[in-house]
Amino acid sequence: MPADAHLIGLISDTHGLVRAGVHEALAGVGLILHAGDVGGGEILDELALIAPVRAVFGNTDPPDHPELVETVSLSIGGLSIHVSHGHELGSPTPAKLVERYAADVLVYGHTHRQLVTHLGGRLVINPGAAGPRRFNLRPSVARLTISGRKAEVEIVELS
Repeated sequence: MPADAHLIGLISDTHGLVRAGVHEALAGVGLILHAGDVGGGEILDELALIAPVRAVFGNTDPPDHPELVETVSLSIGGLSIHVSHGHELGSPTPAKLVERYAADVLVYGHTHRQLVTHLGGRLVINPGAAGPRRFNLRPSVARLTISGRKAEVEIVELS
């Protein structure tokens, strides 16, 4: 990995469960971005053992939770990143996210479906649901690498 590279862990929809595989899947990241439906402060404490955590609230989280915010917007390696749960858009899609938010990288959750797509020169990512298995989908997280003003993402399935 280049010296200027930033490695960021992306996680969503934990719903009160941090699977054992999350520690291995996110090993070495410098920051974790949680896209909502956290399921309690103890989840954030567990993730903080891996790296610092920034988290948004989802539709199942209390909006007044002191560690959760509506959106996270930050700049890393020359790229802007926006994180929200997606429920604020009804049924979130890459097109709706790109229309609403101006960031280079858009991270969301809510649907529990892994998704990585490029739209209008921007990267849209749903890391999938890392918590209890639902909808016959495999639990997963993502690893986002930003280097030289370029972003690449890898979905990591959890056992």
